[in-house]
Amino acid sequence: MQLRLPTSIPEVQECLADGAVPIGGATLVWAAWQRDGFPELAVSLRELPEANTIGAEELGAAVVLHQIDDRVPEVLHRAAAGVGTGAVRRAATVGGNLVGSTLRCLLPAAVVLDARAVVLEPEGHFETDLSDVLAKHHLLVGLRWSAPIISGYRKLDAEAGGPPPFVVASALHADDGGNRLRVAVRDGYEVLSGTVACAEDSADVLDTLHRTDLGTLDPTAWETVRRHVTELLTRSVGG
Repeated sequence: MQLRLPTSIPEVQECLADGAVPIGGATLVWAAWQRDGFPELAVSLRELPEANTIGAEELGAAVVLHQIDDRVPEVLHRAAAGVGTGAVRRAATVGGNLVGSTLRCLLPAAVVLDARAVVLEPEGHFETDLSDVLAKHHLLVGLRWSAPIISGYRKLDAEAGGPPPFVVASALHADDGGNRLRVAVRDGYEVLSGTVACAEDSADVLDTLHRTDLGTLDPTAWETVRRHVTELLTRSVGG
């Protein structure tokens, strides 16, 4: 297998036009390649500057998970810190987790940040919705979002080898005329979300949130969401 390491967008486009298979940290594809055979040509974005950014409103797809720190919002930092083992976090990339993984541990955090995806095709690069990336498996270059006022993340404990642990992520955003709360959960392999305008009474916020897709959660999961949102709103007032 020949691995190309382009350093510019045009070079990546040339690799894609030549049929190169994108490879992230290879934590998810290596076993399959050993079983089914390696591609003749692969491409990695680890030398592409645009795919290695880390900031308050952007994160590159080639960034390794253990490199994600408090330069990004809390919800994204904590989501990355909770992925797998230290060895996995030192190899797995943002793009591989979001596009190549069935768990997509970073997805709830990206959803509540209302992140946009920067993707690349042989014809050019552009911004699109996360849902479009997941459906069409575009080559992800990075994520962009507007910094929230405050954010939070909680991952419940789970037995090894069992169903994926329940995750709840949240972010409070400034909006015209008030603030808006975004909440997303991973329940099994499904990600559900809801967005509501923030009222002064947290009970009103939760009541409205329960009328979104999050209202379909079982009582135990909803109680986790309720406690998490209450804590986040309390922190926002205290801050």
